[in-house]
Amino acid sequence: QVQLVESGGGSVQAGGSLRLSCAASGSTASSHCMAWFRQAPGKGREGVAALTSDGRIDYADSVKGRFTISRDNAKKTLYLQMNSLNPEDTAMYYCAARAAMGWTPTLLREYDYRYWGQGTQVTVSP
Repeated sequence: QVQLVESGGGSVQAGGSLRLSCAASGSTASSHCMAWFRQAPGKGREGVAALTSDGRIDYADSVKGRFTISRDNAKKTLYLQMNSLNPEDTAMYYCAARAAMGWTPTLLREYDYRYWGQGTQVTVSP
């Protein structure tokens, strides 16, 4: 079992930055891969960035060059540094975790993740 608690959301103007955090507790093995997803009003949930404990990273094309995912294994905390934010980044951001599995073409498949946080809201104004 893994419990995930996100923090760091808020309201910023376009061009601003935020850093999200996700504190994990419970089984380390069950959080081999951790990711950020987001869901904007009226849209489905989409993968933003993911990181495995052995260093594989995936980013959605829409955030490449602007967002950076990282993790502190000692603190069991996942981060998402978001720079150059624009209104299209407005969404509820969710942290997710899963155990190791066989190779997949992407780390951003929602249905691969078993554990989810409650989300933190990010609002970017023009």
